[in-house]
Amino acid sequence: MSSDIQFIVFDWDGTLMDSEAQIVSCLHGSIADLGLAPMSDHTVRNVIGLGLREAVDTLVPGRDDEFRHAFVEAYRKHWFASDGSSLFAGSREVLDTLRAQGFLLGIATGKARRGLIRVLEQTGLTDYFDATRCADETVSKPHPQMLLELMDEVGMSARQTLMVGDTEYDMEMATRAGAGKVAVRSGVHSEERLSRHAPLVCLDAVTELPAWMSAAGFVK
Repeated sequence: MSSDIQFIVFDWDGTLMDSEAQIVSCLHGSIADLGLAPMSDHTVRNVIGLGLREAVDTLVPGRDDEFRHAFVEAYRKHWFASDGSSLFAGSREVLDTLRAQGFLLGIATGKARRGLIRVLEQTGLTDYFDATRCADETVSKPHPQMLLELMDEVGMSARQTLMVGDTEYDMEMATRAGAGKVAVRSGVHSEERLSRHAPLVCLDAVTELPAWMSAAGFVK
C-alpha cells in the first residue's frame, strides 16, 4: 500500500458513533409497525451499514416499492423520535488529530442525507469533513460507487485514499474501488468477517488509527 495517503473516509455508524442499539431498536419498531414476524437482534444487526432500501430487501426480500417506502418511513419515524446516540469516546480527538496533520476527511454512510445532517449537527462535526456521501444519493455499499464519487469530488486517487469501517460492506466497497482499508472491531461485524477482506489492519477502535498510521509511515 502506498504511503501517499491524503484522504481518509470513515463509515459513520459503528465506526465513529456508537449507534448500534438505536438502529436495532428502530428496526424492531419498524418491523412491528408493519405487522411482520419478530426478528432476532442478530438478524437486524447484520444489515447495519447498508442503505435502508437495501436493508429492507435483505430483511424482507421480494417486496414491492410500496412496501419498501412504508418500511423506510416507519424507520425514519422511530429514528427521529429516539434520543439519539453518542460518538465513541475519542472519535472527535481522532478527527482533530488527522485534520491537524493535513489529511482530507470524508464520510461514506448507509444513512440518508437527512439523518447524517442531524447527527453532524448534534455532534458539532458538520465542518469536519471535506466530502460526504449517503445511501439515498448514490448506490449503497458494498458497491464502490459511493467511494468513487467521494474520491472524484476531492480529486484523490484510490492509492491516496483510505477507507475506515466496521463492516464487511465497508471493506468490500474499498476493495472494489481500489482504496486501502482499515477495519475496526467496534461495530457489528466480527474480526473474522472483516479479515476475509484482507484489511491493512484490524483495530479495536478508531482511536487507535492515528498511532497505527504513524507507525505504518502514513504520517509525514
